[in-house]
Order: sequence, then C-alpha cells, then structure tokens
Amino acid sequence: MVHNHALHDHQLHQGDALVDAARAALEKAGEQWTAMRAAIYDALAGFERPASAYDVAEAVSQRLGRRVAANSVYRILDLFVAANLASRVESANAYVVNSHPDCLHDCIFLICDACGQTSHLDDDLLTGRVRQAASATGFAPERPLIEVRGRCATCG
Repeated sequence: MVHNHALHDHQLHQGDALVDAARAALEKAGEQWTAMRAAIYDALAGFERPASAYDVAEAVSQRLGRRVAANSVYRILDLFVAANLASRVESANAYVVNSHPDCLHDCIFLICDACGQTSHLDDDLLTGRVRQAASATGFAPERPLIEVRGRCATCG
C-alpha cells in the first residue's frame, strides 16, 4: 500500500520494525501476541493489496500446513483493527496492515477500480471536519471512514 501523509507526521515501520511496532501496540491494548496472531499478521503484511479474511486464511493455512478457519481469522483481524494494527477497507470487505500502529488517526482510502491498488492518505484537517459535521448533528463519531473509488495514477 502506498501512503501519502498529508498534514500528519509519524513513523512508518517496515519489516521487523513493523512487526515489533504491531506487537507493542497489541500488548499495549492488553492483548497477547500469540503464534497464530503473528502468523495472521505476517500473512496480511505480505499482501500488496487489501486482503480478505479468506485470502489470509489460505495464506496462513499454506504456511502452517494445516487448515485455518476463516472465522478464526476474522476474529483476529477485527482485534487488529480495534488495536490499530490494521484497517478495514469496508467497500472491499478486506484488510490492510497499518504501517504506523503507534499513531491514531482517521484514514482516507483511495481505491483503484481498475487494478485494486489501495493507498491511503492522512489528512487530519479533513477528517476533523467530518467529525465536526457529524457532531453538529448530535451524532457521536467513533471511527470516520472515507473511501474514494476511482483510478490510480498508473491506470489513470
């Protein structure tokens, strides 16, 4: 996933540093970093595009040499989303790792309808205005999610 960081400065993690940051964020949330959670995280991090729970279950099953149920993967992916280790791309019913799990903010996903590439940008000014607009109606926003579908620069 390509990350554009508009109006937001934070540390991007890759490789072992990403896994270490994810483990620390999960433990900070009061959860354990189990072997199965590590395998699911590694599989999700290995995808270049958003991956479904079934994609992740298949990848983990192949790595472990035994069948892993998609229902178990869904539960762990939902835990990852709650702990900010991953984000859910709602319109694709798929997940992506968060390359900065130690930073909380609202993402804006850009989804290419041609190739499926998903990138995100962080614009706290824009997402803050979305939160304000929702609050002005008496609604209590918990997790604004903005998805923009179109064509990436490559498919343009």
